[in-house]
Amino acid sequence: MTDVFNVIPSNPPPEKAIGGYFTTVDGKKLRYGRFPAVARPLKGTVIILSGRNECIEKYFETARNLSERGFTAATFDWRGQGGSDRLLRDPQRGHVRDFASYVKDLDSFFEEVVLPDCRGPYYILGHSTGSLIALLATPSLVNRVQRMVLAAPFFDYIGLPLSMPTIARIAGVLYWMGLGRMYGAWGARPRRSPPFATNKLTTDIGRYRRNMELYEKFPKLALGGPTVAWIRAACRAVEIVQDPEFMQRINIPIMFVGAGNDEVVSTRAIADYARRLRGGQILTIAGARHELLQEADIFREQLLAAFDAFVPGNDARLELSHPSL
Repeated sequence: MTDVFNVIPSNPPPEKAIGGYFTTVDGKKLRYGRFPAVARPLKGTVIILSGRNECIEKYFETARNLSERGFTAATFDWRGQGGSDRLLRDPQRGHVRDFASYVKDLDSFFEEVVLPDCRGPYYILGHSTGSLIALLATPSLVNRVQRMVLAAPFFDYIGLPLSMPTIARIAGVLYWMGLGRMYGAWGARPRRSPPFATNKLTTDIGRYRRNMELYEKFPKLALGGPTVAWIRAACRAVEIVQDPEFMQRINIPIMFVGAGNDEVVSTRAIADYARRLRGGQILTIAGARHELLQEADIFREQLLAAFDAFVPGNDARLELSHPSL
């Protein structure tokens, strides 16, 4: 059912794309995409976990790359964004009360789509907030997922005058004052996309324009800023996954990939986390910005090459670099 996707000429869906909806345990209707492998041998399924304010269509290119490598690619829009059910009357507000809801949605996705329709073994490719959710979900993924590649995971903002603990305290106070649904940052999405020169996400003008065109033609896919509740929930999730006892229970091999010129999340925090984690590795791609899978080929291909070496589970160990920060 490819009619569930929103298509522009510069961003066609992968071959044999399948789309639909599944229902979560609390009754939310979430949109998914499944993209079968078009090459042999078949290598299993990669679950793509997108970041905040992203959608399935933004990962058509990545799904095609995986399909051509012999993987089925499967992904879905998190609750409150993309083509899934929004949680507030104002659909622009990126909202959730607890990241545990995202973890439950991922579990529902496995039960309703991945396990019935996708060939194992299973791997995860996450970006930013999606990478954080993958870590939070590791207790339920340990018997399902063999390896994870987590690009630019969100542990800490950079460029802000306040620390994460301070942001958490402020968001907590506002939340308990009943202001959880108000914008916590940035406000509504501007009618016109910001010019490429001002963006902090990618150095690739073609991919940037493609993504902006997608949101301009289909504004229902886009979000404005996060609510106070979302920020509070994100801070709590970061605190949970950084707890030493939680980290000791993570038994899935993970490759973390940081962007050397990330101006959104802290690459230093990613490297520190990877070093502390048993079974964690770190690759930093010098010169790349935050959205590694939307980056220029010179950066993007480094991530895909690292993925190719790590995910099939071969015995050749990568020589991974640490950031010079």
